[in-house]
Amino acid sequence: MALAHLQAHGLRLVQRNYRVARGPAARGGEIDLVMRERDGTLVFVEVRARGGAAHGGAAASVGVAKRRRLVWAAQQYLRTLPAPPPCRFDVVAIDDGQLEWLRGAFDAG
Repeated sequence: MALAHLQAHGLRLVQRNYRVARGPAARGGEIDLVMRERDGTLVFVEVRARGGAAHGGAAASVGVAKRRRLVWAAQQYLRTLPAPPPCRFDVVAIDDGQLEWLRGAFDAG
């Protein structure tokens, strides 16, 4: 549902479920969708779904620790590119079947 929505808005899929490990004792990171905007911006997308809006809903479930792991995984991904393009972090929150796309949901800093 999230992928179809983003593609309908002109984004192109680059990779799904990009995973990177930190080591046996440290938790790595996963980026649900890596997309590209028409202007070349690379978009790292976290997709969250919840059955309802309890406890703040799907968007609120992307806490500080999750954001940190996403940023770390994105940094690893960018190291594989010869020239990193502009990028941003988006969240697609799906609460009880209702989709909300949060562009630039958080920064790498």
